[in-house]
Amino acid sequence: MADNAEPPSQEVANLHLDEVTGERVSKSELKKRQKQRETERKKAEKAAAAPPKAVREKKEGEIDESTLNPNQYFEIRSGRVNKLRQTKDPNPYPHKFQVNTDLREFVTRYEATKPGEHHKDVEIRVAGRVYVKRVSGSKLVFYDIRSNGAKVQIMCQSQEATGEVPFEAQHEPLRRGDIIGVIGYPGRTAPKNRPNEGELSVFAHQVVLLTPCLHSIPSEHFGLQDVETRFRQRYLDLIINNKSRDILITRSKIVQYIRNYFDSNGFIEVETPMMNTIAGGATAKPFTTHINEYNADLFMRVAPELYLKMLVVGGIDRVYELGKQFRNEGADLTHNPEFTTCEFYEAYADVYDVMNRTEELVSGMAKHVTGGYITKFHTKDGEEYEVNWEAPWKRIDMIPALEEATGEKFPPGDQLHTTETNEFFKKLLKKVNVECPPPLTNARMLDRLVGEFIEEKCVNPTFITGHPQMMSPLAKYHRERPGICERFEAFVCKKEIVNAYTELNDPFDQRLRFEEQARQKDQGDDEAQLIDENFCTSLEFGLPPTGGWGMGVDRMCMFLTDNYTIREVLAFPFMKEEKLAPRELAAEVVGIQPQEAEDLPKP
Repeated sequence: MADNAEPPSQEVANLHLDEVTGERVSKSELKKRQKQRETERKKAEKAAAAPPKAVREKKEGEIDESTLNPNQYFEIRSGRVNKLRQTKDPNPYPHKFQVNTDLREFVTRYEATKPGEHHKDVEIRVAGRVYVKRVSGSKLVFYDIRSNGAKVQIMCQSQEATGEVPFEAQHEPLRRGDIIGVIGYPGRTAPKNRPNEGELSVFAHQVVLLTPCLHSIPSEHFGLQDVETRFRQRYLDLIINNKSRDILITRSKIVQYIRNYFDSNGFIEVETPMMNTIAGGATAKPFTTHINEYNADLFMRVAPELYLKMLVVGGIDRVYELGKQFRNEGADLTHNPEFTTCEFYEAYADVYDVMNRTEELVSGMAKHVTGGYITKFHTKDGEEYEVNWEAPWKRIDMIPALEEATGEKFPPGDQLHTTETNEFFKKLLKKVNVECPPPLTNARMLDRLVGEFIEEKCVNPTFITGHPQMMSPLAKYHRERPGICERFEAFVCKKEIVNAYTELNDPFDQRLRFEEQARQKDQGDDEAQLIDENFCTSLEFGLPPTGGWGMGVDRMCMFLTDNYTIREVLAFPFMKEEKLAPRELAAEVVGIQPQEAEDLPKP
């Protein structure tokens, strides 16, 4: 039998025995394993020779908070803070902490501090919210705190601690999310392993709990991503996401720029009523409310236009208002039931003056807010638009542009409101395969055609002009083209940002326009305007030739902050009511009972 055995193959003969595992492996694999084992051996020897790490002994009954779910953490934390409320050791809600340095100011002033350099003669008193707490033994604690968008490290060493409260007692109650005050001096650390990479810090003498956070906050690594939570608990979104805070700051800059522009050009800012007996000034569906004192139904305003023009009648030649409007037309990515607009009215100006002012205001605002005229905007589908805000802007005449796009000759401007034109629009919509939800009024069908063939091409700022009178009940007729009015809409990234016109100041013509709107309402158009008798009367006293303008502030914020949803640019966007099981609040968790109501005699 042995004579018949085959000699080992060349491949097997080249294998080597791994004495640790008993396997036969190639020479290169054996060397690799031996090298790895040697590295692990040296590492183990080094670890064995190192002094043992300081481990903080857990107190009796102490809980590992990292293992708790959010509800458990909330209940335990509420109980501990309530105990501090009772003992005042320390008081978890002190009345005052004197701050002498803003964190932003601190970072700017001491950024040039070198590693290992300290300014012990300078007392720094800062405050902020704790985002990170790192404990290194019983004598050293680090915090990262934030305030006003700035972050600073707090370094706490037991030998530096001062005051009546011992070092451990200062830091034991503190958790992530708490708001703390710090008294110390500025400096930069100089770690032994990275001596040139020290971190700017406040070296603390004393740390004071100013307001505890009863809930566990999301980690900085994972952040807060859930959209519903972000908008429903906006305060938590702002705590965690700096981007959300930056958007609201940019919005503030936009509003401030608008105000400064009009104030510096001789305009007067006013406030007009939010509730009206007539929902006038815009073609929109209003919200209704009720005033008990007069037992009367009222409308929340859809626009301040009529009131502002009455002020011009009264002699305030340049007037504007920044404020909320309310339209009961649903909510989507670009619409919120309540939203912010700016409207201005300028006596002795016309639509062309207003067009020039629009270019001046908006292009200047874009440059002021973003630093240049070129911005980028990303749609929900990820499409990127590059927008050039610099004047002059492109101008498109509505009817000629639609004739070119559809290949059909439109009726004359003074016939666009007729029944014959209504049939023309119905046939045209069918031909070009564009749907228009009822009611099929001339104005609505024409608006659908504009949206399909003109607005879709308006990425850079573009003026659409030449609107028919039947679409514009408050705009003055064109001085050269019958049936057309002097109006423009400005579009950016295929969305409207501005609507403006030479104001209709003829009381005879205004009455006819309102009656046309009433007919459209009878046809089922809930957005058509009602006749405002008081406004018509004001025109009889004389409105000078006037240019008027309205801009959607929220939408401008969307474009200049690159956000495709309006919710991102609103501090508190409208949210559908969330039906959840009732949750106990902190006072209920710890068993605090409400005070008994005073027993008053019955009337």
